[in-house]
Amino acid sequence: MSHAVEIKDLHKYFGANEVLKGIDFAIEPGQVVCVIGPSGSGKSTLLRCVNLLETPTRGKVFVEGVELTHPDADIDAARRRIGMVFQQFNLFPHMTALQNVMIAQQRVLKRSKKEAELIARENLDKVGVGAKCDAYPLQLSGGQQQRVAIARALAMNPDLMLFDEPTSALDPELVGDVLTVMRKLAEEGMTMLVVTHEMGFAREVADRVVFMDGGVIVEDGAPEQVIGDPQHERTRTFLRRVLHPEG
Repeated sequence: MSHAVEIKDLHKYFGANEVLKGIDFAIEPGQVVCVIGPSGSGKSTLLRCVNLLETPTRGKVFVEGVELTHPDADIDAARRRIGMVFQQFNLFPHMTALQNVMIAQQRVLKRSKKEAELIARENLDKVGVGAKCDAYPLQLSGGQQQRVAIARALAMNPDLMLFDEPTSALDPELVGDVLTVMRKLAEEGMTMLVVTHEMGFAREVADRVVFMDGGVIVEDGAPEQVIGDPQHERTRTFLRRVLHPEG
């Protein structure tokens, strides 16, 4: 059985700036892995390298045993199995929630309008915004928009979901609704790689927590170990700042 994701000696430069410095990392099917760390530590770049939104400078990326970094890899086919949810919701403003969830199904998966609509409605119901099918993005709260974005990703039947700080653009009172949807996905066995500042979520939901700083993985282990009893001073300093910001 191959890993859901495997990364070998991953380096990423932006000009002369080395953002990822030789990352080795694997996720098993059904695992929920939360990546935490200070801004600029390389978390989002790592995530974006998994589906090649950023092209690694060096190293290999495998998804379900297929090497995406191979020159002959069918990136589009691989990406179809990977759902991605960003900080910004990236919804089409001129389309309703329903249409936003239908469009990629029809264009990419070539589903009929009828099938795409059925699957879109199912997924909008699943994330708790089924009643908002006919609303346009501007008529929805940020939390509702983000849940539509999650429904859009789920409608493509991904094997793996990538979340890049999915709650950081939301007002605090709306964060819970999005985390509830993600918690439910985790319970259903979805493989998830989540870059997040939500320590409570990481502690409760993750199978593993990865702490990154300065382009390297500093710690990788169970949440109770990495968050509850960190081994490295860098991790301890970061957690003190995040968990007790007023201190």
